[in-house]
Parts: sequence; structure tokens; C-alpha cells
Amino acid sequence: MAVCTIFDMPGVSQAQYEAVCRDLNHGKLLTSLSDWPGGGILSHTSGPTPTGWRVIDVWESEEDFRRFGEMLGPLMQKHGFPNIQPQVFPVHNLVNRGVGQTR
Repeated sequence: MAVCTIFDMPGVSQAQYEAVCRDLNHGKLLTSLSDWPGGGILSHTSGPTPTGWRVIDVWESEEDFRRFGEMLGPLMQKHGFPNIQPQVFPVHNLVNRGVGQTR
């Protein structure tokens, strides 16, 4: 079952976010879903908030997200991210390029 994850990260900057992305992708930003190590990601959105940075992802399964999290966690710590837990919830409806999928 697909899951959505939301990271609200107070105090995190675009530079910190991009540093983690580069560490995940051999020095390059993550610009295509095929750039994500381990696969399983269906969508990725990130941007600034009034207090920091937010990332919203949709994963094919919670297992895919957890496996990615094992790589992501140490990199977030390395780049000074706060210790936060993402919101994780099952996806009921994913609309992508005009195609709706109810799960």
C-alpha cells in the first residue's frame, strides 16, 4: 500500500536540503525519480515554509520509505537537521498526470 510522508523541518534551509540531496545522488541534485537510491518513490515535493523546509513524498510502500530512511537519517544528522519524525499515512487517492488511483 502506498504511503505519504510529510517532513516539517523548522530551521532547515534550502542549502541544507540540497546538501543532503547531493549526498544521496553522488554530488548531484535529485531531479528525477530515478535518482532516488533504492527506488520505490512515486512523487517528491519540497519547498520553504515560514519556519524552515517541508518535504512531501509518496512511496510505493512503507517498507520502501523505511529502507530509504536508513540512508537519509545519517545524512540529515550530518547536515544539522533537527531530530524529527515524519507524518506517515496510507494513501487513499493518488492523482498523477491526470490518472486517479484509489487504494
